[in-house]
Amino acid sequence: MSSGLSKSMRWTKSLSPGHHYDAEYQSQFHPNHDKDDPMLPPGSPVPRILLIDDRPEELREVLEALKVAGYSVALADSPMSGFRRAQAMNPALIILDLRMPQVDGFAVCRLLREAQQSAKIPIIFLSSVQTVEERLEALRIGGVDFVTKPCHPEEVVARVGVHLRLAHRPSNTPDLEATGEPRDADEVILRAAIRLIQDNLKTPLELSELANSVGTNKKRLLRIFRQRMGTTVYAFIREERMRRARSLLEEGILSVEDIAAFVGYQSAANFSTAFRSIEGMSPREYRRARKEGGEYQSR
Repeated sequence: MSSGLSKSMRWTKSLSPGHHYDAEYQSQFHPNHDKDDPMLPPGSPVPRILLIDDRPEELREVLEALKVAGYSVALADSPMSGFRRAQAMNPALIILDLRMPQVDGFAVCRLLREAQQSAKIPIIFLSSVQTVEERLEALRIGGVDFVTKPCHPEEVVARVGVHLRLAHRPSNTPDLEATGEPRDADEVILRAAIRLIQDNLKTPLELSELANSVGTNKKRLLRIFRQRMGTTVYAFIREERMRRARSLLEEGILSVEDIAAFVGYQSAANFSTAFRSIEGMSPREYRRARKEGGEYQSR
């Protein structure tokens, strides 16, 4: 029996009712291509799609539709195996489930966006989540589309084709990081955590929530910040608040009260006290000194 036929039979068995998908086996479809895909430029290689879902057996019809449409599909049935798989295979597009155990799709997306190998790969979220807030969050952190379950296979295929075509459009913007060294796992987690902190200065996340949101645990996150940043997570958040506050004060658009709320202080008085303890002057004095062009040096 040929190896290709063996894989096909194993795939059929793994998605049969009552059978569990083998996480160590990364099944791939390699359909025949007698003609070019009309959705892609002529002569394009067979697009490889990575599907990350802890219950791939529920997506049999979607996978079959992708196969018929001419795509090569690889599977990962856990969040972090999907992240590692994306770094190894460099797929043309990722279909990502949102609700998965231990690490959710949000965390996986954040890590994918910070890893150089996967930063530019289009991500389509596929989930039963119905709230507008979560769908918007998925798009805000880097997803290009969101399809709710249960879904029509033809719709998924159509959306995949659209985003692959968009990804193939030539860009005049140089990829400044394309030639850089690949980032290790700790660097990816650090960048994802920093971006999340910067996006949530008004309502900072608890340490455990921050760690979970970037696919790690508190102990590892604390170690990464100590080793890579030379500081603690909480100290970094305080400094980031002050950095953003200084920038907003220099712009001169928002009031001190609005800036205090923007960077997460309950009152302008608390903000002024914290600002003075670090900068040696009040927010208004700082703004005035910068406006007048006077010399200023932080403590």
